[in-house]
Amino acid sequence: MGEGASSSSKKSRKPDYSRFTQQELPACKPILTPQWVVTVFIFLGIVFIPIGLASLSASEKVVEIVHRYDEHCTPTNYTQPDLAYHDRISFIRNNKSNKTCIRTLTVPKKMKHPIYVYYQLNNFYQNHRRYVKSRNDEQLRNPNFKGDLKKTCAPEDMNGNEPVIPCGLIAWSLFNDTYGFSIKDKGLPINRKNISWPSDKKHKFGSKVFPKNFQKGSLIGGGALNESIPMSEQEDLQVWLRTAALPVFRKLYGKIEHDLEANENITVVIQNNYNTYTFEGKKSLVLSTTTWIGGKNKFLGIAYLTVGGICLFVAIVFILMYVIKPRPFGDPAYLSWNLNPSGN
Repeated sequence: MGEGASSSSKKSRKPDYSRFTQQELPACKPILTPQWVVTVFIFLGIVFIPIGLASLSASEKVVEIVHRYDEHCTPTNYTQPDLAYHDRISFIRNNKSNKTCIRTLTVPKKMKHPIYVYYQLNNFYQNHRRYVKSRNDEQLRNPNFKGDLKKTCAPEDMNGNEPVIPCGLIAWSLFNDTYGFSIKDKGLPINRKNISWPSDKKHKFGSKVFPKNFQKGSLIGGGALNESIPMSEQEDLQVWLRTAALPVFRKLYGKIEHDLEANENITVVIQNNYNTYTFEGKKSLVLSTTTWIGGKNKFLGIAYLTVGGICLFVAIVFILMYVIKPRPFGDPAYLSWNLNPSGN
């Protein structure tokens, strides 16, 4: 008796009946007739193709100069590829070698400011799992951070008994080539402020955190940092720490705030410091204008044109099939939800 009473007193897990829980509410159940399907595909084609054409037009209006300089800014004493490879590595590792390199760029079309200056690296895998994880975000923003750095930043975690700030392989491999521009022996200034994301500058890097013991180990990776400048103002580092997803990437170096006329010759003084030769990487200098779509990128326009073209093609095929060999359409009155709309 007691057992039956206890079992009957248990709450049932069955939900209370309602039209919502039993999915009996009125619903829109469209029937995809040939007319509807053709109309939808034609609409998508009419919308996508103009967007693709506008995107391609905007991309074509971007003026871009891409100049690879890593091969030209090293000694050319050797003609055999294997000897040249080792010669370049010895050159870039030698702190006493003169790494100043002068290149000349010609402006193909008028470039209106702002003109963005990028450095481009090829065959550099910033998306490698161990490389991406080799940092400590709390250390970058908290001046009182005292946590263990070995788990995330080793081997660039400590210099003796002192922590390395910023720690990790990403910061250690900071890009350190520099560029100076001039036209007809007149300097062309580069604005290097506000090149990082405002959210990174405000939230990820502390204004009271300063570099310490950075690049002071036995093996130097990339560029050094000024220890009197807080992390919130180290914009080169902030740009570099936002790792790229692909092995070919560009990062913003600065902006030129003056227009450049067509056929002008720009003299570029490059300090070729960064070692990409050991992993057969490439370095390029990029000058680019922008439009409403951003920089030069044909992919978006081609993608829209492709999808729009496919939609129009499918619509034409469906029209021909419907005209040449139409299929008889059934009576929607015999559909189950029309025969028994309540479901009871």
